[in-house]
Amino acid sequence: AELMQLSAKMLARYPKDLSGGQRQRVGLMRALMLKPAVLLLDEPLGALDPITRGELQTQLKTIFDELGMAVILVTHDMGEAAYFGQTIVLMRDGQIVQRGTLKDLLERPADPYVSDFIRAQRAPMLFVAEEV
Repeated sequence: AELMQLSAKMLARYPKDLSGGQRQRVGLMRALMLKPAVLLLDEPLGALDPITRGELQTQLKTIFDELGMAVILVTHDMGEAAYFGQTIVLMRDGQIVQRGTLKDLLERPADPYVSDFIRAQRAPMLFVAEEV
């Protein structure tokens, strides 16, 4: 609960009384309590507002780094993928299209699908690319 910044008072509340971000924190806390060898997160931040999403991204990256956890993050947001990890795996129809760093995908797209996927990303993803 401490890692996820959840107070005892908040944990005593019913799920319907929690915000979306608080519910995500509780769900992640429950998963972390199991101490899995690998944590699979499928769009964990997708339904959150941008401010809450940014706060949770920062918090999760810190937690994963502190715990030394292997995490597989499923997301359609390449900026988010690059923020959390060094390797991005772009898939289409259940098949790997390209694997590499964000810089690799931006500079050497494997095929037109990769180029189209990159062009369809929100503008902030480009700022992440400049840092790579």
